[in-house]
Amino acid sequence: MAGESHHNHSHGIDGDDNGYKGLNYLIVRPENGGIRDLLRYTVWSDVGCGLRFLESSDEDVAIGEAADHRLVILVSIIARKVIAVLGKPMEWAGYLVDFILNLLSQNGELTGLVYNFVHGKVVVPQRGTETFISTIGHIDGRIDLFMGKSSGEDVNGSVSGETRLKIELGNRAFMDLCIMASKLAYENAKMHFVDFYDCWNDFQKEMSTQVFILCDKPEDANLILISFRGTEPFDADDWITDFDYSWYEIPELGKVHMGFLEALGLGNRTDAVTFQNHLLQVKNTKLPTSEGNKSSSSNTYLGQGRRGWGQSSDSGEPSAIGGKVIPPEMVEKTAYYVVRSRLKGLLEEHKNAKFVVTGHSLGGALAILFPTILVLHEEMEMMDRLLGVHTFGQPRIGNRQLGNFMENHLDNPVPKYFRVVYCNDLVPRLPCDDKTFLYKHFGVCLYYDSRYNDRIVKEEPNRNYFGITYLIPDYLNAVWELIRSLTMGYKYGPEYKEGWFSLMVRVMGLALPGISAHCPTDYVNSVRLGEERISHSEF
Repeated sequence: MAGESHHNHSHGIDGDDNGYKGLNYLIVRPENGGIRDLLRYTVWSDVGCGLRFLESSDEDVAIGEAADHRLVILVSIIARKVIAVLGKPMEWAGYLVDFILNLLSQNGELTGLVYNFVHGKVVVPQRGTETFISTIGHIDGRIDLFMGKSSGEDVNGSVSGETRLKIELGNRAFMDLCIMASKLAYENAKMHFVDFYDCWNDFQKEMSTQVFILCDKPEDANLILISFRGTEPFDADDWITDFDYSWYEIPELGKVHMGFLEALGLGNRTDAVTFQNHLLQVKNTKLPTSEGNKSSSSNTYLGQGRRGWGQSSDSGEPSAIGGKVIPPEMVEKTAYYVVRSRLKGLLEEHKNAKFVVTGHSLGGALAILFPTILVLHEEMEMMDRLLGVHTFGQPRIGNRQLGNFMENHLDNPVPKYFRVVYCNDLVPRLPCDDKTFLYKHFGVCLYYDSRYNDRIVKEEPNRNYFGITYLIPDYLNAVWELIRSLTMGYKYGPEYKEGWFSLMVRVMGLALPGISAHCPTDYVNSVRLGEERISHSEF
């Protein structure tokens, strides 16, 4: 019956042997139309030209999207076309910048480099080694946790015991742990206290999703932390994903950003049926709708990856997903299955542990999407041990229905999902949102202004970034951030002093303020200098 189900899905027809309605999807394909089509769609609102850029399971869906959401689809098409053209130059620039930054840092900056050159002792940086630092690491070189704990030490000193873990959620020290872990996810697999994974993105056809897992102590751990890597500054594919408008609809769950599903390894838009194969693992059972409605052990679900509770991953057996057999090597390569398998083993090994998921930028989107898919797959034993999700500068991942669905699982008995947004950061305003638009944020938003004053809001100000009203304030604020960066070290201490490369990024931010505001520097500063919140009663 799998073939019939696939046929129904591709044509948006209701009904299949699993009792699910045919799924809807929309894919924005900038490469399918030309400049003339784009102009006609932009200037004359020619829906027919707009449709050339869209692929959908249902023609009516595509027509409705092209007519109702023309502006935001145009933003997605134009931004992705421009980024695609700049893709190779961005990649080359990234390699050059990384090389120069590491050449300077590994040789004692400019004077040391000159000295080593004269004496024939120049250290040539090698990508992938322990001493090679990412661009993000050079923008913000801090590696110590709040209150002086080193990231290389046992983090149990900062977070220990179930009682304290509950208190720490929303607390400055706990948030600092999360933002530092999010920042370290950009680095190489060189930290002795982590499992670091490079995972396969089947659409991009490369190992483009990075994630690491750590425990607060090697035995009887209380905390397991999962951190997804965010958008690389010079990675065109990452930025294209952030600007993508494509979505995939899951019954009872909602519409989910297709690019983020692909980054987790849960499908490939070149064959939209693959999303159904990965996502609809629960057969003949209704999705739970509240935290208290857990699946029973008799429910059948397929495609758990390679490892159950403590099960070895060495069996070599293929996994069945949606009626198809997925080769073990592919299950092992993709982020969702890798992390879920490893997490199950750790939770079995550490009986008292709970887990936290975190990430900055694109990593934040994957951080909240991971438990979302766990709920979809009825992994309620695992969800019972979720302590929380902390994201920083995270883009939107789906529609209002998705948010309402997940809030039922993340708000009881206390909020578990915290979304931190700094000032006019561009990425949390993506993909765009308006009164009728698809993408909506959910969860508790802790918003920091440019003076690191915080407040709890439902949605950050200027939620679409491109509003004319905020144009002048955004540029004035970028000037203020540059001036402020010159005095941070004097006002708050040497750990807040920004280096020359960070200052250059601030200068570049004068052209597009939302980009420089996205750097982890201001997120670390916000957490450390902003107001401390301990009690959940505030939320």
